[in-house]
Amino acid sequence: MSLDVRDDSAAPLEPMVNPGRVGGLLDVFRRRYLLKLLVRKELRVRYQGSLVGLAWSYVKPAVRFLMYYYIIGLILTKALENRALHIFSGMIMVAFFTNALSAGTKSVVKNKSLVRKINLPREMFPVASIMVSAYHMVPMYVIMLIGCLLTGWRPDLGALLAGGMALAIILTWGLGIALLLSALNVFFRDMQNIIDVIQTVITWTVPMIYPFVIIADKFRDTHQWVYELYLSSPLCIAVLLNNRAFWIPSLEHPRQALPEQLPAHLFTRGLAMIVLGLAFVWVSQRVFTRLEGRFAEKL
Repeated sequence: MSLDVRDDSAAPLEPMVNPGRVGGLLDVFRRRYLLKLLVRKELRVRYQGSLVGLAWSYVKPAVRFLMYYYIIGLILTKALENRALHIFSGMIMVAFFTNALSAGTKSVVKNKSLVRKINLPREMFPVASIMVSAYHMVPMYVIMLIGCLLTGWRPDLGALLAGGMALAIILTWGLGIALLLSALNVFFRDMQNIIDVIQTVITWTVPMIYPFVIIADKFRDTHQWVYELYLSSPLCIAVLLNNRAFWIPSLEHPRQALPEQLPAHLFTRGLAMIVLGLAFVWVSQRVFTRLEGRFAEKL
């Protein structure tokens, strides 16, 4: 009887795989349970020791809306119809973006103990910070809808499309920024100070407190490059789209306000920002992947 002896030495070897490397953004959503735990932890920490708790998510935007309505809308000027809605619709976009900048930048450093001890997708930390910021948008939308209904809001198909595009823009760009800056912040701690400066500037570089028509009248015909540079900001386009969704349909004559209060080709610009945002997420993911191997060492 002959024995069949296999020479295993001739068999091809499997390529070596880094045991600490996981599947990036895709693996984040495969491990949804861990992501849910992180989001829940972030929410509990934010309101830890508070008597009101998560109700602050509704109280704070409601107070802001009332302040805009009574102080700016009634006392300062009546020149802009439904000024409070104009400001608040833009503030929803700005508040999410600034939260994404701040929380996203700190997300990896803030969870350094988990980074050093547990093998999980590092992208889970910036993704969780974006989901927490998105959670805090819900009460703001509720307050906005109440204000819209009280002022005779009449949405059309364009308004619904604009609202969806505005949300898509800030979610994609917010995720890309959180991925990129959270990785860079591990190596350059000055990123947090830079973010503080950017947050101060953001409020004045989008048509939130002031209407877009001021920018159009000042720069559209005389300084075209300044006009286009202003509209090259994804946050600016998101604010304008949200104005189209909530503020414009609340006006007495919305059709007459469209060409004056919004730029031409707004939906085309919005679609371009969504595509560029997806490309930015891909680039940010690549940068994050290249840097994450040294996270534990730096932290």
